[in-house]
Amino acid sequence: MIDRKHFETTFPNIVHELRSVYDPEIPIDVFELGLIYDIVLQEDNSVDVTMTLTAPNCPVAGELPQWIQEAVEKAGHDKVRIELTFDPPWTPEMVSDDGRLYLGM
Repeated sequence: MIDRKHFETTFPNIVHELRSVYDPEIPIDVFELGLIYDIVLQEDNSVDVTMTLTAPNCPVAGELPQWIQEAVEKAGHDKVRIELTFDPPWTPEMVSDDGRLYLGM
């Protein structure tokens, strides 16, 4: 389960920037969509982000990780490493409550 509250409290600037990144097929940002599995701030101020895609054959699979990297860099982190995983695979249940309301789920 994604601990959104922890991320919002611990990394407010990063979360703010992630909320500006949208999956073009679903009108919800990547954070509320549940694509961000983990955020780890290292001692050298670099950031490791573990993320997924809605599907392995996502049309923006090559671009979305770059957009997320750029968002984290905009939050003030020069070195950002993105790990793309499909374990666990994304499901609609990973969408936040607010996102579900927006989508009418």
